[in-house]
Amino acid sequence: MQTNVIPKFIVFEGIDGSGKSTQAKLLANRLLKTKVSHILKKEPGDTIIGEKIRKLLSDDSDMSPLTELFLFSAARKELVDKEIIPALENETLVILDRYIYSTIAYQGYGRNIDFEYIHHLNKIATSDLKPDIVFLLDINPEVSSSRIDSKNLDRIES
Repeated sequence: MQTNVIPKFIVFEGIDGSGKSTQAKLLANRLLKTKVSHILKKEPGDTIIGEKIRKLLSDDSDMSPLTELFLFSAARKELVDKEIIPALENETLVILDRYIYSTIAYQGYGRNIDFEYIHHLNKIATSDLKPDIVFLLDINPEVSSSRIDSKNLDRIES
């Protein structure tokens, strides 16, 4: 007999302007209407330390690729330990806007950091916590660019 497994940890991924934040919010609103206990979080940020790290990452600076990776990993560790794991232990569904896959894309492919470093740091930062389901929103880059206000981009987004 097959049982239906209800996802408890849901991640939305995609490039900026792909609609991941919109879809995550729509799901959260639907869950709110159906009275399903959930939290909606984003990376980097959503903890006191995570928001401080987000500010550091957003500032226009001459940050090395490895420093950037370490900061993203530190923000992720805070979010996983202080928000995600406690919510899951409390049987609260978690919706997350970005996760380890963004690090693979942006720091691995974008900043040419060795994928073994990224994998190792992701494993530490997440305590090897994997989502139940990941939605990758694929979009034409020209369409995503047209959705973004390029005048208000911070260092991360640009």
